Amino acid sequence: MTSPVKVKQALVVALAAGIAAGAVLFLVSCDTTPGTVMVPLEIPGAHYVGNQACADCHKEIVQKFPASPHARVHFETAAMAGQTGCESCHGPGSKHIAAGGGGNFIINPRNDPASCFQCHLDVNAELNLPHHHPVIEGHMSCVQCHDPHGGDIFKPAGGLAMARQNESCTQCHRDQTRPFVFVHQAMSEGCVVCHNPHGSINDKMLVESDPNLCLRCHSQVQTTPGRFYIGNVDHYTRMQIGTCWASGCHTAVHGSNVDPRLRY
Repeated sequence: MTSPVKVKQALVVALAAGIAAGAVLFLVSCDTTPGTVMVPLEIPGAHYVGNQACADCHKEIVQKFPASPHARVHFETAAMAGQTGCESCHGPGSKHIAAGGGGNFIINPRNDPASCFQCHLDVNAELNLPHHHPVIEGHMSCVQCHDPHGGDIFKPAGGLAMARQNESCTQCHRDQTRPFVFVHQAMSEGCVVCHNPHGSINDKMLVESDPNLCLRCHSQVQTTPGRFYIGNVDHYTRMQIGTCWASGCHTAVHGSNVDPRLRY
């Protein structure tokens, strides 16, 4: 007959083993959770042909494409020799080639950003925020600001072809980027210092709501209790009026031709 002590010991061992197994399953389930699974683009009836097949018509693009980080995107399971970087964004190209090119049987991100969003999920989310560039509405495309093929993608953090940030923005925002006698110094650092180019919860796609945005640069050590100084000028009462430009003070936030304090 089994003694009560041995039964108790067996129960303790079984309980400990169960807890250990549960912990292992929990950790494994967390550690082995796969990342986002990217499904290759599909064009009915088409198959992959490789980058070299694109070179016959798109020689200039194919020549500069190896310098692009996008060139590293390809499908190992495409069951063909050679890279498939072009088709990672444009879809399998066999029917496009058979049709003699043109806009048939090919995915063009200029017309539909869906292929871009397969990888750039964070950008897709930003473009759905309350204040955003109208890409999802079809009034703009990603390639208006980004060069998906060239070496311009070697840039500081901010996005493809954004090494020349202000030049990219100038295409549409000419009033804000024109020459000024007194230029807001932030302009030399790039528009994205103050604006999120894809979208934001803040008006005018600002990275922070004003005046918090301005205070990231325009602040100083406060030495007088109860007062608030910026540029050695007491702003205590002015900050209570409203935002830095909406209160009627620094209304020419990008630059001014008449006032070094950025007023019209």
